[in-house]
Amino acid sequence: MPYHLAIFTKDGDPDGGLLRTLDEEGVSYTLARALEEVTKEHQAALIDLSISPQRDVAPLGQRCQELAIPLLCALPSRHLSRYDHSWGATDFILLPSRAGEVSARIRQATRQSTAQTGEKVVETGDLRIDLERYEVFLRSQRVQLTFKEYQLLCLLASSPGRVFSRETLLNQIWEYDYFGGTRTVDVHIRRLRSKIEGPGQSYIETVWNVGYRFRGQPPTGTG
Repeated sequence: MPYHLAIFTKDGDPDGGLLRTLDEEGVSYTLARALEEVTKEHQAALIDLSISPQRDVAPLGQRCQELAIPLLCALPSRHLSRYDHSWGATDFILLPSRAGEVSARIRQATRQSTAQTGEKVVETGDLRIDLERYEVFLRSQRVQLTFKEYQLLCLLASSPGRVFSRETLLNQIWEYDYFGGTRTVDVHIRRLRSKIEGPGQSYIETVWNVGYRFRGQPPTGTG
């Protein structure tokens, strides 16, 4: 499918090499100078951190979460240590990018997003996951999750009782050799649990030395 990307930039034009790569790989895009210009017409959003301040990432991440579209951060490889998972980005692209990498990352992010749509709802205890609307509720209150947290929850909840190894979760959600290794899975699971679990409520079970599984009922509805 063709992808239409929103490149968020308030402070100048994105890296010329990045734009040439997008053109060469057949990815259409528009430059968004304000958050309101990122819309559901876009399959994903991208922010170039070589020209945009880090403080712009969180508001854009919130916007993308509201629109249920993935956010990618492009940043120079020398700045990789500055990348922060709390920004809520789905993935990152190192500049200069390798041939085919940009479109591959966009395709990966949007494919995971599209795969999670459908007329399905997961309900267990006080937790409700609406897979069509990309919404999660706890005791009728909407829970704000990052895109990766949402993807993890949906994958686990899609097969209640099944044990997913850390390697499986890493491969299915990140789908490449992530520089943080399987530890990043534990970090994201811990953050996810802090948002959906409390005293007497446990939806994600740790299977020691293996991985994690979801306690609950299978999805209801069509699909």
